[in-house]
Amino acid sequence: MTWLRNGWYAAMWSQDLAPGTPVRRTLLGDDMVLIRTPDGSVSALQDRCPHRFAPLHLGTICGDGRTLRCNYHGLEFDMQGRCVRNPHGDGRKPAALRVRSYTAVEKHTVIWVWPGEREPDLSAIPDYSLLDRADPGVTSVRDHLEMNVDYRLVVDNLLDLSHVSFLHDGILGNAQTVDAEIDLQENGQSLTVSRYMPNVPPPGLFDMLFRRDGKPVDLWASMRWSAPCNLLNDAGVKAVGEAREHGTGIYGIHLLTPQTERSTLYHFVAIRQNPLPFPEAEKEAIGRKLGELRRYAFAEQDEPMIRGQQRAIDRAREPLSPTLLSIDVGPVRYRRMLDRLIEQEGALPGVEAQAPST
Repeated sequence: MTWLRNGWYAAMWSQDLAPGTPVRRTLLGDDMVLIRTPDGSVSALQDRCPHRFAPLHLGTICGDGRTLRCNYHGLEFDMQGRCVRNPHGDGRKPAALRVRSYTAVEKHTVIWVWPGEREPDLSAIPDYSLLDRADPGVTSVRDHLEMNVDYRLVVDNLLDLSHVSFLHDGILGNAQTVDAEIDLQENGQSLTVSRYMPNVPPPGLFDMLFRRDGKPVDLWASMRWSAPCNLLNDAGVKAVGEAREHGTGIYGIHLLTPQTERSTLYHFVAIRQNPLPFPEAEKEAIGRKLGELRRYAFAEQDEPMIRGQQRAIDRAREPLSPTLLSIDVGPVRYRRMLDRLIEQEGALPGVEAQAPST
């Protein structure tokens, strides 16, 4: 298997789960239903009634908002998955009349789910505290899209930011940003790949956030990966030779939710860092444009390319072994770390042909 089950996965943005409305999600091949109770707490249950296997996300929140009724035969379950009402016959509730529950917590405006069997480690939730304190005026829309690909290909894409010079030319990169100083740092179950590109023309998104004159800048871009598939991008520009604190840029949050082996739900949002004091009338337009440009880059440029990779891998008549370049240091290193973590939890590593594990 290619998944680490004992880890935290982003199921959805907190804002998208309203009290009284069950929401279906698929995570690591498991269908789940997420529920918010009136007191604001969240629960995650298996999306399958044990009676006749009807989907519980089609059910109704009942009573005080703390039970979920299967709308096929009326069985009701509490937020721990226990059957609390059987409207048929003598109302007997056999021990097997139970729904699996998953640990779900809300942190950093995200609902996280732990799908594994081991005791959840709350300290292992990646630090996205910047989402808690971010001014809404400098934060893009919390967005998501579905990619019909192996989630690891998306992580590969994010940890090799050299591709922005080509695939996102004019938006996030350009011809002059190909050559970069690359640094890699490991820290426990995370790693950070950094690129530094001095004295280059500013790509369009960063020129919009900075001086808007097209003059050369120093550009930086680092991507932190935290197991199993949560990433944070720190990218920005500054005047050539100036200190970074005098520049501006974005923090880009990328949270990947593996649904199946060939389906990934991709959550993303950006926060402007050290925003320059543009006129008030421009701030909303900048935030809207930032969200639009990022969605275009991910949905219209990254997604077709990664989907094409997936198709080539799946249609190959024999295992494929990628020819690695110096820019692949991030993808290679994180794959090794992820494979090791999967092995340590007792699962098979399940490294597929495309995994650069050598």
